[in-house]
Amino acid sequence: MADSFLMEVCVDSVESAVNAERGGAGRLELCSSLLEGGLTPTVGLLQVVKQYVKIPVYVMIRPRGGDFLYSDQEVEVMRKDIELMKSYGADGLVLGALTEDGRVDAELCMELLAAARPLSVTFHRAFDMVHDPTVALESLVSLGFQRVLTSGCDSSALEGLPLIKRFIDQEVGSQREICRGF
Repeated sequence: MADSFLMEVCVDSVESAVNAERGGAGRLELCSSLLEGGLTPTVGLLQVVKQYVKIPVYVMIRPRGGDFLYSDQEVEVMRKDIELMKSYGADGLVLGALTEDGRVDAELCMELLAAARPLSVTFHRAFDMVHDPTVALESLVSLGFQRVLTSGCDSSALEGLPLIKRFIDQEVGSQREICRGF
């Protein structure tokens, strides 16, 4: 297991970003609509948050709530959002996409990862909806995701702790992170 602990906090306002940093967060995940699981925030919010905090800000790229199956038009929006968030100072991105049969959409993820370069990218809690978490993790590793946000495919990270622990133990010594999402 890792020697150090980094607390990442999901925020949806400048005030919550500042409070998270003051409270010891080492990284922020900037979203809008946290009640929908987090959606892409505005560029304006990113710019102002970056003015007020010094810790890295990772931006959610998710055009709508609901499932993680995206239309061609939604993918176009995601590509444009990636371009904009990169140009306005995002330190990393958080995204994910699945296929109808509950697998990681490798083709779309490769496209989005390429658009995101050179930023670090986290695969978000779409992971908790996959059919086979072990296969999904292997897919994400081979695609080049640096971290995975998960509740262990359960209702909470506490309930999903056995799976999370197994994945963390698997990743010891690698540069990848398994992030527990509560």
